[in-house]
Amino acid sequence: MNRRVLIVDDDPHIREVLVFAFDKAGIATAEAGDGEDALAMIGHDPPDLVVLDINMPRMDGLEVCRRLRASSDLPILFLSSRDDELDRVLGIELGADDYVIKPFSPREVVARAQAILRRSVRHTAPAGEPLGRGGLALDLDGWAARWQGGDVALTVTEFTLLRTLAAAPTRFFSRDELIDRLHGPGFAITDRTIDSHVRNLRRKFAEAGCDSLVETRAGVGYRLGPCTPV
Repeated sequence: MNRRVLIVDDDPHIREVLVFAFDKAGIATAEAGDGEDALAMIGHDPPDLVVLDINMPRMDGLEVCRRLRASSDLPILFLSSRDDELDRVLGIELGADDYVIKPFSPREVVARAQAILRRSVRHTAPAGEPLGRGGLALDLDGWAARWQGGDVALTVTEFTLLRTLAAAPTRFFSRDELIDRLHGPGFAITDRTIDSHVRNLRRKFAEAGCDSLVETRAGVGYRLGPCTPV
């Protein structure tokens, strides 16, 4: 399957390095030097994933993410400076799928992007085995989450996290286990990233009328809740 990544960074050297790395991996790219140009390009010809720098002139990456999430579940991978953890957490809570800290290895950026793209591939649920609980239903083939019949818009990472919990609804997953399920072994991200994704899921389903989507057990981890109405 041909995939295309939009690289958004005001530093032309970083864009050049990433274009070369993605090209070696057989992934097509497009480039934008700021957030406004990126939004215009996405509106005209949406890519499969956006690699998005946080700190840019005219419009920063957080604002780009905020605007995209108002109407799209397009996967987003943030590029973040080492000293702005608050921005990284905020980016995840705005709906980003993952982040890489500068200075970075181009191979790591490509690997994380590939992991997100793999998660976005549609999966088919076994016949007669719907996935869900209570008012929650997951359409694995259509990559859709529903609460009492209504769609709940999720990012690729949020859907994958919820699918993991729903596939073993009585089991508590540690944060490390969820990181491995989402990214594969060897990816270094903080526990706060998983917590942010869980908060996003809870908020979105609470807005839809479910306040029991995910349970937390201190020192253990997360599991699917009873998924009952408010």
